Amino acid sequence: MMSSAEVSNTELSSMFTAPSGGVMTDDVGVVTGELELRTRCTPEGHVRVEVRYAGAEEWYRVSAADVVLSDPADHRAVHQALLGVLHRPAG
Repeated sequence: MMSSAEVSNTELSSMFTAPSGGVMTDDVGVVTGELELRTRCTPEGHVRVEVRYAGAEEWYRVSAADVVLSDPADHRAVHQALLGVLHRPAG
């Protein structure tokens, strides 16, 4: 399962299935299963990367994933690249 939604110009969200071994977070360690990826970009290009369990309220920061962009217009491309790396349900 993989789907994307734009919440705003500065926030993007996509559903995906975690890879084998899950996704490492700073807050709770590894999360697995059906997840939602959210990236939020400030006007200065700082991108925060978070995941949560599908349908849950609480977000967890993805370990070592935050970036600073030279141009905030690249936010969508970074979001899609992260989604491509994280959405590997078969490993």
